[in-house]
Amino acid sequence: MVNLGLFSGSESTKSVSVIFRLPYYTQWGQSLLVCGSEPVLGSWNVKKGLLLSPVHHNDELIWCGSVAVPNGFECEYSYYVVDDNRNTLRWEIGKKRKLLLPDGVQDGEVVHLHDLWQTGSDALPFRSAFKNVIFRRSWRLDVEGPPGVIQNKSEQEDSVLVQFKICCPNIEEDTSVYVIGSSAKLGKWKVQDGVKLSYAGESIWKADCMMRKEDFPIKYRYCKYGMAGNFSLETGPNRDLSVDFSNDQPKFVFLSDGMLREMPWRGAGVAIPMFSVRSEADLGVGEFLDLKLLVDWAVASGFHLVQLLPINDTSVHGMWWDSYPYSSLSVFALHPLYLRVQALSGNIPEEIKEEISEAKERLDGKDVDYEATMATKLSIAKKLFALEKDTILKSSSFQKFFSENEDWLKPYAAFCFLRDFFETSDRSQWGRFSHYSKDKLEKLVSKDSLHYEIILFHYYIQFHLHMQLSEAADYARRKGVVLKGDLPIGVDRNSVDTWVYPNLFRMNTSTGAPPDYFDKNGQNWGFPTYNWEEMSKDNYAWWRARLTQMAKYFTAYRIDHILGFFRIWELPEHAMTGLAGKFRPSIPLSQEELEREGIWDFDRLSRPYIRQEFLQDKFGASWTFIAANFLNEYQKNCYEFKEDCNTEKKIASKLKSCAESSLLLKSEDKIRHDLFDLLKNIVLIRDPEDARKFYPRFNLEDTLSFNDLDDHSKNVLKRLYYDYYFHRQENLWRQNALKTLPVLLNSSNMLACGEDLGLIPSCVHPVMQELGLVGLRIQRMPSEPDLEFGIPSQYSYMTVCAPSCHDCSTLRAWWEEDEERRRRFFKTVVGSDKFPPSQCVPDIAHFILRQHVEAPSMWAIFPLQDLLALKEEYTTRPAAEETINDPTNPKHYWRYRVHVTLESLLKDKELKTKIKNLIRGSGRSYPPMGEAETLAGQETAVVIPEKQQVSGREKIPPATQLNGAQQGKVAVI
Repeated sequence: MVNLGLFSGSESTKSVSVIFRLPYYTQWGQSLLVCGSEPVLGSWNVKKGLLLSPVHHNDELIWCGSVAVPNGFECEYSYYVVDDNRNTLRWEIGKKRKLLLPDGVQDGEVVHLHDLWQTGSDALPFRSAFKNVIFRRSWRLDVEGPPGVIQNKSEQEDSVLVQFKICCPNIEEDTSVYVIGSSAKLGKWKVQDGVKLSYAGESIWKADCMMRKEDFPIKYRYCKYGMAGNFSLETGPNRDLSVDFSNDQPKFVFLSDGMLREMPWRGAGVAIPMFSVRSEADLGVGEFLDLKLLVDWAVASGFHLVQLLPINDTSVHGMWWDSYPYSSLSVFALHPLYLRVQALSGNIPEEIKEEISEAKERLDGKDVDYEATMATKLSIAKKLFALEKDTILKSSSFQKFFSENEDWLKPYAAFCFLRDFFETSDRSQWGRFSHYSKDKLEKLVSKDSLHYEIILFHYYIQFHLHMQLSEAADYARRKGVVLKGDLPIGVDRNSVDTWVYPNLFRMNTSTGAPPDYFDKNGQNWGFPTYNWEEMSKDNYAWWRARLTQMAKYFTAYRIDHILGFFRIWELPEHAMTGLAGKFRPSIPLSQEELEREGIWDFDRLSRPYIRQEFLQDKFGASWTFIAANFLNEYQKNCYEFKEDCNTEKKIASKLKSCAESSLLLKSEDKIRHDLFDLLKNIVLIRDPEDARKFYPRFNLEDTLSFNDLDDHSKNVLKRLYYDYYFHRQENLWRQNALKTLPVLLNSSNMLACGEDLGLIPSCVHPVMQELGLVGLRIQRMPSEPDLEFGIPSQYSYMTVCAPSCHDCSTLRAWWEEDEERRRRFFKTVVGSDKFPPSQCVPDIAHFILRQHVEAPSMWAIFPLQDLLALKEEYTTRPAAEETINDPTNPKHYWRYRVHVTLESLLKDKELKTKIKNLIRGSGRSYPPMGEAETLAGQETAVVIPEKQQVSGREKIPPATQLNGAQQGKVAVI
């Protein structure tokens, strides 16, 4: 090891030398530094932090640096990757490190800190899904001894005190953590003679051990050892500890060895939208209190997780369009649809009970009747509110709820009142209330207002929704089941949030997705894009509040379209389809750049390229009618759209007028589609805010405009297109995600999973891995471009794997959709040359589910419909009717209901046994089910076999893997 320039002279005896040491591989031009809370480490100013120097040690690159600190020094610190100008490129995720020099350290002594880089995955065991649910202990683990005290201090000249420290979040009762190793002090690999660690709190275990110079280098491992003799040695190669004695001999070595390496914890879950659940108690739709039954069924079937779609209020239009759960009226308010009206009061009058009974029978249909169900529930709730409002609103529980939520509750109630009063959510129609202000809000919700009872009713509904969902969420936690929510990427254009915080949104734009598996023409979701620059000014307070609210109910969540936090597909507000968009942020093609490449006719490239032969080809004999009504001929045989129809929305509006006047000779849909094609027949999209900037139109090679260009222009534009979409944005998008995603992750203690489907930039997965974000893998939508079907056995641990999801057809429906694809799947995945069955029979479903449950993924989460396919009795309903969403249809009706009640599923022993057997044989953990299931005891005397003592280069489970049960064993909670 190089000379680190340790202190010399009289000054060195008045301070302690602290040497930081961290193994980390960097790229060219990158360095490591340590920055902390005290001035000597930069006072959290990375530019003033302590720059470390690289040292090669065997096959590792070790970064080292020293600093002189006074005796008794303490601070927080973290490591950073920086460039040559000390600009931060990467930083550690998770809690800040703490340095506390113990009382035993004397002036002039040298202290080594051996650290490991912390990634986001290191913090996963401390997320509420694991800490408060799966690894939750019913017994107490007491801290042993105060911090900062050194045990076994020795004054021998050649001795070094080594403090071992390991994190172990999942430990059984009456079990301790030991360190064993090659030296006599570590028991010569005998557990009984090893060093027992003491619990230091926050899942940290520590032990001090006095070592002599001749003990080094040391090989060691951590292990668990229980009173009953059960023994568990950490996986992976031996750990190594060597100390450089060539310079000043260190008196103290503090090891921070990260996580105890165990078999990775793996679990399974069930996914179903809240509205799709059916119970004997519900009123036409799944309700929050039904979650208790769903949790019971999940536990009985061996599941550790229940996943829902968004449950926020979407009541924007007052009709079935509001069934779309991703278009939030408010990101804080819960949806009244999921209210159980029977639970609003313990003294419901007989006439209302009869009304509820009648409504139950009337609304108990095959699918959700959104409008009828909403109207019925609100009508009954208003009657009960009139009877019990005084009692409820004066209660301490309501007062507590109101005080904790009034920041969003008041604007929400006011918005709902104005929406109903003006009969529209379009606030531009609200007169003086079009623009929000706190003064106007306080007048709207004032106790003196004539409509105060209406405001109170909205408070009342939200209070009861909160109480019912909280009851279900608490029940899930107690049962060891993670409740997983969904964070939509957008909010409705006419929402409470855009009314109150218009500066946080780009209201002249719309969000969507470029063409992908779901839709070859791209998608337009209609949400305004976010003004991230404005959001950053208060450190993303709106996002932080949103996540804090979710965490009241959920212990895990799915980030919808996580790609949107890297870049969003932005469309002009007047667009209806999703093809002609651009990424925001992105580095455009400048006019100067294009001109250097010999591209100069920008009007030709950025305006719809419409020639007479195109019109004749698309519209046949009707082309003259189209040209006369929608186009102007600006030069011979060349056309442009008229002013009143030069956008998609204008075209749709004009076509509707023509249809009403019976002027159209062909179907309105066909003509609209063809006119939209002409409108998007461009090569470059001109930036509406800077006319000298351009963006390549997605799939530009498919356009007639491109095909009519000369070869030079084609070659240049193809090269620039590929660079724009696949290279030049990567660093920008990575930096963008690292600004926003850590704020989300630090806003709550929930486990975060990212929906990373679609066109995936190469920067996405490394960032997700760095931040500890769990990805999503759907077998029929592989992220590998050379595969038609994903290979579950090759998925990484940091993933959720599933055979289908709400945005695609179910397992049964997919099997019936495409005979040729079904044959290819049967041959390549099932491995059979036989003709596959035409329907997804239970044996096929079992095969596919088994593939997923045996995958290395942290979670295997199955749509309830796919689980029901295991039993023939539940496959009588046409498979196509089980689909939740059709992404190609912007006005899809979200109304699917499971055709069997939860009560019936709980009684179905056959289905539960089939599912349990799948999970039991996979090595996945499952909740305790009250059975006499215990881990087999092992011999008390444990000695590590010689073959396990060699260091080797055996494959180490990634640091991202959570501690968990051994293969095939029960996880003890």
